[in-house]
Amino acid sequence: MCYIMANKFDNGDEWQDQEAAARQKAIDDWLPITSSRNAKWWYSAFHNVTAMVGAGVLSLPYAMSELGWGPGVAVLVLSWVITLYTLWQMVEMHEMVPGKRFDRYHELGQHAFGEKLGLYIVVPQQLVVEVGSCIVYMVTGGKSLKKFHDLVCPDCKQIKQTYFIMIFATVHFVLSHLPNFNSIASVSLAAAVMSLSYSTIAWAGALHKGVQPDAEYGHKAKSAVGTMFNFFSALGDVAFAYAGHNVVLEIQATIPSTPEVPSKVPMRKGVIAAYIIVALCYFPVALIGYYVYGNAIEDNILISLNKPAWLIAMANMFVVVHVIGSYQIYAMPVFDMMETLLVKKLNFKPSLILRFVVRNLYVAFTMFVAITFPFFGGLLGFFGGFAFAPTTYFLPCIMWLSIYKPRKFGLSWWTNWICIVIGVLLMIVSPIGALRSIILQAKDYKFYS
Repeated sequence: MCYIMANKFDNGDEWQDQEAAARQKAIDDWLPITSSRNAKWWYSAFHNVTAMVGAGVLSLPYAMSELGWGPGVAVLVLSWVITLYTLWQMVEMHEMVPGKRFDRYHELGQHAFGEKLGLYIVVPQQLVVEVGSCIVYMVTGGKSLKKFHDLVCPDCKQIKQTYFIMIFATVHFVLSHLPNFNSIASVSLAAAVMSLSYSTIAWAGALHKGVQPDAEYGHKAKSAVGTMFNFFSALGDVAFAYAGHNVVLEIQATIPSTPEVPSKVPMRKGVIAAYIIVALCYFPVALIGYYVYGNAIEDNILISLNKPAWLIAMANMFVVVHVIGSYQIYAMPVFDMMETLLVKKLNFKPSLILRFVVRNLYVAFTMFVAITFPFFGGLLGFFGGFAFAPTTYFLPCIMWLSIYKPRKFGLSWWTNWICIVIGVLLMIVSPIGALRSIILQAKDYKFYS
């Protein structure tokens, strides 16, 4: 009798476990990051390019003018090498536990630092980067649309930048309802092609013009203090150009994995291809732009080019298409976090209505902040200094040291500690330069102008 009762209880527990597992699978099949795992290696290539090559590439010559030739080239090359190394580390750590995949950055953080501490360390920083980037892309998209309008129709009535940001946002009220990363693959591909196109227009146009008569390569600021603040701010600009790490695990989660061919094999291919394209975008724009214009370069190289108008208008339209894709790449992990919270923690039923409301509210929020603070790039430099540098430059190294425990004073140990020191210095100095930039921009600002 006791045996039968015990058997019934065992069967009941087993049935409950199966029901819980089935419910969990249904939720995972609905959530944006885990719902589709059939991506090819080239999907990861253009997702990574779209995530990394923001319109900030156009301000790299300006950053060079504040850094100078020697430090500027060193910072550009060092950033490219360090971030490629830390990205490789994250790709390797995605499936380091047999039979388990760390599909989200915070899941890797929880494995490295513990369930609660991992969440507290990673999620706030990741949200600052992703939400902040979406707001910056709203501002950039609106500004580029306005530039396009003003170039194509110089005699037309002037329209407020606010309205152009709202026009840009309407695209996202539609695109944000694409369910997962694989469904935005074509948007991301178009964005990656556009980033290469407008970068090429920027450096080729500058090269065609030739070195300008007023090109000087000394420091812009007249005082030592001004030079130092500009240097800090420029370090931040270069550091923030490499922000793709915040979505790399989520991108890798879309790639199928088998014991014979784990996801890191195709992902490595995609990352290497992406970094070659990043180099083809960043280095020519930064170096040729600075060489041609010197410290007279504008903070957007397309403004310095200014002619021919049709080419600059086209480049601005390319920027618009690119930041549409970038916005979606950074929004997808945020949608995943919000939908996971609502469905797993607050027990909402997975549905199209839930997705419709959540995603529209997010787009509306980023649009509102972009309209209210169009100098948000400086704000992101300030807040992002505490988030971009850690998540990109040294958090992967800390996780690597914590999980793999390489031999003390060995090559891996030294490499990781050098990256950590450089990343921490960036985290400290970037907000200092950005805060000064905010103060200078905000003192003449009128809301909703």
